Amino acid sequence: RMGMTVTAIADRVQTEADAYKFLEELRWPTGTPTCPHCGTVGADYIRPLNGTSRKTRTGTQSQRRVWRCVGCAKQFSVLTDTPFHGTKIAIRKWVFVIFEMCASKNGVSAREIERKYGLCPRTAWFMMHRIREAMKTSSLDVFTGEIVADETFIGGKMANKHQSQIKPVKIVPGGERVTHPHLTTVLSLVNKTTGEVRSRVIPDVTGHTLRKAIAEQVNMAGSTLYTDSWRGYAQLGREFARHEMVDHNTGEYVRYVGSEVITSNQAENYFSQLKRSLDGTHHHVSRVHLSRYLAEFDYRYSTRQVSDTARMANLLSQVGGRRLTYQRVTGP
Repeated sequence: RMGMTVTAIADRVQTEADAYKFLEELRWPTGTPTCPHCGTVGADYIRPLNGTSRKTRTGTQSQRRVWRCVGCAKQFSVLTDTPFHGTKIAIRKWVFVIFEMCASKNGVSAREIERKYGLCPRTAWFMMHRIREAMKTSSLDVFTGEIVADETFIGGKMANKHQSQIKPVKIVPGGERVTHPHLTTVLSLVNKTTGEVRSRVIPDVTGHTLRKAIAEQVNMAGSTLYTDSWRGYAQLGREFARHEMVDHNTGEYVRYVGSEVITSNQAENYFSQLKRSLDGTHHHVSRVHLSRYLAEFDYRYSTRQVSDTARMANLLSQVGGRRLTYQRVTGP
């Protein structure tokens, strides 16, 4: 299963019943369902009794597989309390779109999903945001070890903007820019030990903002911080066990201390993939939804060492409690 291709999945998932069984296999690999209502492990299979389809009260045929918890006795399916909860889209389509988002290194656009699977633009867009909701990191553990921190700005070039869109740049004493009003600031932290990356949108790159964002995700006293020479890291670096820098202003990107390599290239490499994909695949990403796209690219980067199917299986293992409504996506 871990080496499956899209053609192998197509052979395996030929009906809606097959799609339900496939999701159950990935979400509950032990074969024993876990109740999304009370967390009890173990449930009795209810319907459809023939394992393929049943007639609903409206007279239509449903292939939705339903279970009853042995604890709270509530009914549920593999979709309950997940991003797929209450979906009107065929589960087979969900399977293929999930695989595409897990396997496409540069991402896939909503317009492409719309064309491939016969969806309307709004449905494809919302569908992909629901999958991105499942891609958000499920770990509450803070980073410890060797941490690379760097920031970047997402948005179009100044030369391509109309004069009316250009706003003043916030500058701190010393002449450094800390915000670009026409761009969105992103901070990424890469754990060199585990290979995991976590990114978030931040308002500016002042030392106060950087410290707050990093302190929430890193055990500073027990870690080594690798950054460039941006002054916002100077005070913050003193709270780490060690703080090593490279000076990009002088063309220094790698420095050697004995056998140790001092660099922030891990974050630079991540930004390279992120920006290339946003520009080439999505073309435009709203500042409002950028954090969801960051979750998607973080997930693929953090799982880059595993196969596409293993990445998909890992994603399905963390969909519980990730239900996302359209109002949450489009609301204020």
